[in-house]
Formats: sequence, structure tokens, C-alpha cells
Amino acid sequence: MKNVLVGLVIGWTGLAGCHGAQDQGVVNFKHLDHLTENVVVGGDSVAIVHVYANYPDYAWVDAKESGPEGIACVDDAARAAVVALRDFELHGRRESLERARPLLRFVLAMQTGDGQFYNFVLKDLTINREGKTSFTSFGWWAARGVWACGTGYRIFKDIDTVFAAQLRAAMERSLPQVEHMLATYGQTEQEGGFTMPRWLLYGSGADATSELLLGLLEFQRAAPSLRVERMIRKIGDGLMLMQDGDVATFPFGAHRSWRTFVHLWGNAQVVGLVTAGGLLGDKAMLASAQRSARGFFTRVVCNGMFKEWDLREPGGKKEFDQIAYGVRPIVLGSLRMYDASGDTDYLRLAGLAASWFFGNNPAGKVMYDTLTGRCYDGIRDSSTVNLNSGAESTIEALSCMVELSAYPQAMPYVHCRQVRVTSTADMITGVFAFPNGKQTVMYVDLRGGRFWFDEEG
Repeated sequence: MKNVLVGLVIGWTGLAGCHGAQDQGVVNFKHLDHLTENVVVGGDSVAIVHVYANYPDYAWVDAKESGPEGIACVDDAARAAVVALRDFELHGRRESLERARPLLRFVLAMQTGDGQFYNFVLKDLTINREGKTSFTSFGWWAARGVWACGTGYRIFKDIDTVFAAQLRAAMERSLPQVEHMLATYGQTEQEGGFTMPRWLLYGSGADATSELLLGLLEFQRAAPSLRVERMIRKIGDGLMLMQDGDVATFPFGAHRSWRTFVHLWGNAQVVGLVTAGGLLGDKAMLASAQRSARGFFTRVVCNGMFKEWDLREPGGKKEFDQIAYGVRPIVLGSLRMYDASGDTDYLRLAGLAASWFFGNNPAGKVMYDTLTGRCYDGIRDSSTVNLNSGAESTIEALSCMVELSAYPQAMPYVHCRQVRVTSTADMITGVFAFPNGKQTVMYVDLRGGRFWFDEEG
């Protein structure tokens, strides 16, 4: 990997200044704004994001899949805050900073005194304290809460010191919970020939822990400390332990999500590891991220997105449902690999991954509407699209658009369609066509462990 550490520093500290004036035409917050409502929770004025909006009128719909859940949750508000903050940082839109502020206040209102989080509010805007997707805990919704607070603190600390202090206090409250999680550091177990660390969320939840790591990294960038650095290193060790294979060897450098399973949604390990590796100068983390991007991301882009895969059954990959949340980790992971290495082939890879939103998918349907800002909730099979457009799909699509539109070299590839893929013992070759008929060809060298592109013209 060339110029890894220098590239990462430039990519993360100079991004807004370098890319802020570029094309932003694909970024549309209209539907997210439709889902957002200003309310009062716990005596504080906050913003919530309604969980679902269903076709054809896209009116708000409550969440009920796992028993009584509620109308809005930390899971969505936290991610929406991160997207808005990144839009402000990358593109300079002040309105996105103001979108983020009340969303962050909602996240703060849902944190408990011991650093854990509730998730849902009910119709009467009271906290759902009993639901199995809302009880006070330190898991998925806490990870996203930490991610939002860490990002918010880094950006607000030079803009609004009073608000930033509240976000920093929230981070400080959660750090003992992270240390409690890491108390089993070094302990592992085995299943089906795979090794699992016991010091991640849910025992081996590398997916949820990768989003927690993003929050810790944001906080460490803003307020460096040996305490948080140690947490980051231990989490990185756990994520790397959940990685298997290489470019040529099954499962091709994929980071498992939980135990023996890989799913695309929530797998932010590449983003976390390449960022942590650059921040801490850790070559092992950088190499782990590179191995996954070269071996696993390239295969997903060539062979198609999927739902989940139990690695104990190599032939049992489940293709559907496919969702926007499964695309975001590959798009952002590829962009962060570019930031680290300066290799523009990662920009092409990111754009091709995002082409799923624009019709390069099994259904051949455009999933993200740039005119409305809606992203459909998923692809159910090779011919059926779920035309609902809830918070998660909208936010995950916006995350990709906000980030991609800061890289003009990546944007043409979002409109490509796959022409064919061929595989030999030495090479995977994926051919993709631009709307004008010209083609780009991605080669994945299984012997040399690298990939590159050739293009017409």
C-alpha cells in the first residue's frame, strides 16, 4: 500500500477543504427532512426520525416488528446526525449542521447516567424502557449513539463549545461501558474451525463493534488520550481476529459479522481499521483493511451484493433481501482506502459499489431517487423492489451520496452496468459499461493479491 499514512492524514484532515466545492447533485435531504419531526423528549427540544414511510404516500409508520417498539429511535437519529455532520464538513452546508444539532440532542436524551442507551420513543414521546429493541443496554443503538456523539464533539468543539461539552460528557459516560466490554480481552472460542474473540459487543459482534469503533476514533481525533487509544487497539485486534482468507483463499479476506456469519449490513470493519491504522500508525490494521478491500469488496462488486453467508457452508450464500445498509460499508470502506493509499482504483471500486443504487442490481431498478431523496427499502428477489422508504434506507443512501460526491473521479462509475464477469484460477475479470457504451474492466489478480482497472479511451 503506497503512501498509506501520509494519505490517511491528508484524507481525513483536509477533505472538506479539498473537495467541498465539487458536484453535490446526488445529495437530496428532502425525504429525510420529511421523516424528521421536532418534538420534546424529557423536557428538551429535539428532533426524531420516524422509522418507516410506506408507498405510495410515504406517511409515517410506527415500528412493530419486534413487539411494541415506537415511532423513532437512536439507531436512526444517530446515523442521520453523522450524515448531516459529514455533509457540513465535506460540502459546507450550514443547514446540515443545524439538522444535526437537534438529532444529537435526542441521542443525548436517550443516554442513561451510566453511559448506556435506550433506543425507541413511543407515540406519546415517552421512552420505551421495556421493548427488546429498546431496553437500556450497551449494544447496537449505544454503538451508534457513541458514533454520533464522537462525531458531533469533533465538529462542534470549535463551533459551539457549550454543546460540544455536553457531547464530550456523553462520550466520557460511555467509556466505562467500553472498558467493561473489553474486560475479556484475549479470550477466544472456536466454532466450525473459526476463531471468535469474546471482547466484542454480543461476544463476537464485529459488525456492531465496528460502528462503536468509528465513534471512538472520532473522539480520539478530537481529544487524544492513551485510555481511548488502548480501547481502539483492543477492538482492532478483535476485528482482525474475525477476518479469514485472502484475495485467493476463501472467504477472501472478509471480516465476519458475528460468529461464523458474514452479512454486508453494518460491516464497517474496513472503515474502522484503515482509519485506526492511519491514526495510530498500526500496519497490521491497515493490512487487514487492504486484504478485505482487495479480496472481498472486489468480489462483491463483480458477483453482486447479498444478504448473509454462514461461512461453515461455503455454498449457502443467501442473495436476498438486499438493502442500502449493505452497500454503505463497501462504498465508504473503498473511499477510506483511497484516502489512505492515494490509489484511484479504490475510487472506481467505490463508484461501482454505489451503482447498485442506480440500477446495477439484480432487479435492474433505480433504488435511490435523486429528485425526492427517497431510497427504496430493498430488493426482495430478482424482480421485486420494496417501494417503501424508511429511515434506515434513506440515511444509508445519503451517507453514500454525501461521501461519494466529494470525489468527482468516483461519480461516473455509479452509472455503470455490469456486462460480464469471468473467473480463472489466476484472475477475476469484471466488465462494466458506462451509459455512453464505453467500458471499464476490473482485474483481480488472485496470484499477486491486487486489483486494477483498464478503460477505453
